[in-house]
Amino acid sequence: MNAATDGRFCGIYKCGNRQLEIGKKTLIMGILNVTPDSFSDGGRYNDVDAAVDRCSLMIREGADCIDLGAEATGPNSVPISSEEELERLIPVLEAVRSRFDIPLSVDTFKSETAKEAITAGCDIINDITGFMGDPEMARVVADNGTGVILMFNKRTNGENPIAFEPVSRRAVRELTESVEIAKKAGIPDNMIMTDPGIGFGTNRAEDAELTAATLSMGLQGKYPVLYAASRKRYARVFAGGDQATELMLDNATAGLSMTAASLGAAMVRVHNVAASRQILDVFDTSFYAFANL
Repeated sequence: MNAATDGRFCGIYKCGNRQLEIGKKTLIMGILNVTPDSFSDGGRYNDVDAAVDRCSLMIREGADCIDLGAEATGPNSVPISSEEELERLIPVLEAVRSRFDIPLSVDTFKSETAKEAITAGCDIINDITGFMGDPEMARVVADNGTGVILMFNKRTNGENPIAFEPVSRRAVRELTESVEIAKKAGIPDNMIMTDPGIGFGTNRAEDAELTAATLSMGLQGKYPVLYAASRKRYARVFAGGDQATELMLDNATAGLSMTAASLGAAMVRVHNVAASRQILDVFDTSFYAFANL
C-alpha cells in the first residue's frame, strides 16, 4: 500500500513560520503540562527550569513538536480564568521558545490565551472544542497565521442530537463543522489538523470505535490526524486497569501509538516520547520506508 494514496494526508502542515512534514514518519507531539492538577503529571513542570529541562529531554528522545498546556482538561479538572492560564503559561512558553527551534503548540480553548501565546511564540493552537467554544478563536488563529488542531469533543458538545448515530460518524460530522468554521475564517487547508477526541466524554467502547475510524477523521485525506490517548482511561484498559503504574500506562500508550499510526494517524500526542518513538521507529520502517518505494 502506498502511504501517499491510502487515504491519509501526506504533505506539509504549515504552522506560523515553521512546518511539519507529514508522510515520512509518524510524528510525535510531546506533552508539557504546566499545571498543578493535570491527571497524570500535574505539578511536575510548573517551574520554568524544570519545564525547559523536560522539553529538552523530549526533543532528544525524538519529539517533533511540543504541546504546552496550562489548564487541566480532565474529567475532574477545575476551570480557570484566562489570566491565571496566561500566568502559568507565558513564562514557560517564552523560555522554551528562546531555547528551541521546534514547532510549539498551546493547548487552549480561550481566544485571549491564544492571542497572547501566539505573541509569545507558539506556532499551533490546539483547541479541544474544535472552534465550537470561543467564537473569537478562529479569527485569532486566522489573523496570526498559526496552525490549528481541531478536536471532536463529545463532552463539550453535549448529547448526541441524532439518535443512534455512531460516535465515529458524529465525530466526522462535527469535525466537518469545525473545519467549515476554520475555512470561513480564512484558515487554509494546509494549516488544519484534526483530532478524534479520545476520552473527552466517551466511554471505552467509543474510544475503540474512534480509534478504528482514525483515518476517516482526516476527512478524505485533506488533513493530518493527531491521536491523543496518552495515559488516558482508554490506555488504562490495556495497562492493568486502576492498578496500572505510569510505566505500564506508557507502554500501553506506545502500543496505541503504533495502532493509531497504522490506522492513519500522522502524529501522536504522548507524555513519554522515548517509549512511543521506539515502537514507532519499528512501524515507520515497515510502513513508510517500504510503502513509498
